[in-house]
Amino acid sequence: MANDAIPVRTERAMMRREDNPFTFLQQEIDRLFDGFGRSFPAFAPPQAMMPRMDVSETDKTIEISAELPGLETKDVQLSLADNTLTIRGEKKSEREEQDKDYHLIERSFGAFSRSVALPEGVKAEDVSAEIAKGVLKVTVKKPAPKQSRQIDIKTAA
Repeated sequence: MANDAIPVRTERAMMRREDNPFTFLQQEIDRLFDGFGRSFPAFAPPQAMMPRMDVSETDKTIEISAELPGLETKDVQLSLADNTLTIRGEKKSEREEQDKDYHLIERSFGAFSRSVALPEGVKAEDVSAEIAKGVLKVTVKKPAPKQSRQIDIKTAA
């Protein structure tokens, strides 16, 4: 009957999503594009140039380590403004002209910038940095905690 009160499912409607060949095709296309950026750095997403960082804290300091392989002191700038420490730099590409049928570059290059929020009151003179073996180490002295002071209340006459 065409006017059944209970809808009848067809075999196609009962097909699981995983069994649908178009779902499998979409997953494979997504996987292909995800891997494409890793195979060709020029097409990689912008975060590929972001240096990896570790931030740790002791009682008196904040310590930041950033991986900057191949960079030297002249390639990196460190600034402090509005309680934000910013590491900027640029990894330059070395061009090599050769008579070959192809050219493959697997190393990434370009400009980058990373920022870390610091506690209020940090002063530029309380920040020190050094770079060695491709790792930038920044040490920030924590500001002294603000002291509260008890205020005496006098009785009005």
